[in-house]
Amino acid sequence: MSKSIQAIRGMNDVLPADSALWRHVFNTAAEVFGAYGYGEIRLPIVERTELFKRAVGEVTDVVEKEMYAFADRGGEEIALRPEGTAGCVRAGIEHGLLHNQQQRFWYAGPMFRYERPQAGRYRQFHQIGVEAYGMAGPDVDVEVIALSARLFKRLGFRDLTLEINSLGGKEARAAYRAALVAFLERHEASLDEDSKRRLHSNPLRVLDSKVPTTQAIVSEAPKLLDYLEADSLSHFEGFQQGLADLGIGYVVNTRLVRGLDYYTKGVFEWTTRQLGAQGTVCAGGRYDGLVEQMGGAPTPAVGFGAGVERLILLLQAQAVNLPSAGSQVYFCTLGEAAEREARKLAETLREQLPGLRLVLNAGGGKLKSQLGRADKSGASLALVLGEAELARGAVQVKSLRQSLPDQELALSELVARLPGLLPAA
Repeated sequence: MSKSIQAIRGMNDVLPADSALWRHVFNTAAEVFGAYGYGEIRLPIVERTELFKRAVGEVTDVVEKEMYAFADRGGEEIALRPEGTAGCVRAGIEHGLLHNQQQRFWYAGPMFRYERPQAGRYRQFHQIGVEAYGMAGPDVDVEVIALSARLFKRLGFRDLTLEINSLGGKEARAAYRAALVAFLERHEASLDEDSKRRLHSNPLRVLDSKVPTTQAIVSEAPKLLDYLEADSLSHFEGFQQGLADLGIGYVVNTRLVRGLDYYTKGVFEWTTRQLGAQGTVCAGGRYDGLVEQMGGAPTPAVGFGAGVERLILLLQAQAVNLPSAGSQVYFCTLGEAAEREARKLAETLREQLPGLRLVLNAGGGKLKSQLGRADKSGASLALVLGEAELARGAVQVKSLRQSLPDQELALSELVARLPGLLPAA
C-alpha cells in the first residue's frame, strides 16, 4: 500500500473541532471593525511579484528569503501574498478609491511565507487587518489602536502590552541610518551573523535582533527619537496624547522597528509574555509614502495586521471562555416511521429557530449507541422519538450536561418550548 499524502510542512488543517473558534475570532473582528466604519475588502491571494518587491522592499527578509514567488505557465512572475497592505494599496489605486478620499478597509485571509515552522509561525498563516487612507493626523493612528484594543477586550484577552515608537520621515531615517551604521560598524565583530548581513542592507532590523549578545550592543545604540524632524515629533506627541486621553496604556520602545520598508512615523505592537518567542500578536503603523511609491497620488495611510493563529493560541493560553463547537441538540430516532417524522420535524426546528445547531442521527443504531453519539457531539439535549412516542404525539427530552430528569413534550409544543430548555449562550 502506498504511503498516504501528508499536508505540506507549515500548512495546517483547521479541523471541525477548532473551526468554531476561528469563526468566533473572525466574526468578532468583523463586528468591531464595522463598529468603527471599516468596510471589508477581499483581495487576491496571488499578485505580481513586483508588487511586493516595490512595496515591502527588495532587501527585506520577506522578499529575499520568505516569499513564495514563481513563474506561472505564461511566464509571468507571480507570488503568494506574504502580507495584506500591498494588495490593499494596489486595489485602492487600481479602482480609484484613494485620491483625495478617505477610506477605511479591513481584510482577512491566508498569507504565505517560507519560514521555519513553529508554534504561532507557519508557512500558511492567517491575518486580520485594517488600513485607513487619506488622514494625516495622529487622530487616526489613535483610532486604529483603540479599535485593536476593543477587539482584544471583546476576545477576552488580559495582560497585553502596547509598545510604540516613531520611525520619522525620510530625512530623519536617513540621518539616523547613517549614525546607526557607524555605531554598528564599531561593534561588527561581536554581532551575530544575521545582523552582520543586515548591517548595510537593512540596519534598522538589527535593532529588532533576538540574539542576546546583539541586544546588549544595540541597547547602547543611538535612539531614533533623537533624530526626529519637527513634523514627526509633533505627530508622535499627538499620538501619545490621544492614547492618554482614551486611557490606553503604552510604553515607548525605542528599539521597535517594523520588518517592512514602507513604515514611517508612528509604529506599534501589542505583545504578550504568554506565547514565548512569538510574543507579538498585532503590529502596524503609519506608511505615508507607500501609495505614491506604488504609483498613486501622495496619500497618508496607517494600519495593522494581527495573526489569527497567535490570537487563537492566546485564547487557549489564557483559558478564555470560548464558544461551543458542538451541537446543541441531537435527535435520536427508533423505527422507520419515527425516523421519517423526525426528519421533517428537524427541518421545521431549523426553519423556525434560527441559530439552533441540531444533528439528526443517521446510520441507525440502538438508543444507547445514539445517545453515545449525542454525548460525543457535545450536545446539551437529546431528543428521542420512537414508535411509542410517535403514537402519543410526543418526544422525550434528555439533558446530557446537567442532572435533570427526563421530560416529555408534545410535538406541537416543541418549537415554542425547546429554546427555554437550552442553556444560556
